[in-house]
Amino acid sequence: MGFENFPISLGPTPGDEGGGFLIACPDLRSCIADGEAIDDAFVEACGGFAAWTIAEQAVTGVLPTPKGYSGQFVLRVSQALRRQLARRAAADDVRLNQHAATYLAQGLAKR
Repeated sequence: MGFENFPISLGPTPGDEGGGFLIACPDLRSCIADGEAIDDAFVEACGGFAAWTIAEQAVTGVLPTPKGYSGQFVLRVSQALRRQLARRAAADDVRLNQHAATYLAQGLAKR
């Protein structure tokens, strides 16, 4: 099982900590890497994953498997918000779920 099978989080490293980008694997405790550019961070993360798996295997004898996600979850919203979403989805001629997923993805991209 390789690094590409695990979800990662990518974000900027604060300037006072050297700048660049930080990659973490939330499913793998303490498996993090950084680099000046995103590509550098990914190269470091791949190497870090390899070293991490060797150390984890030596200490625990097992490697964790990636957590599975169904892609489905329940979210309660106000009636007014649901009405707004439904109207905008209808105006854009898309399904409500797809419309809401688009808004969620856009919101995450801004972070």
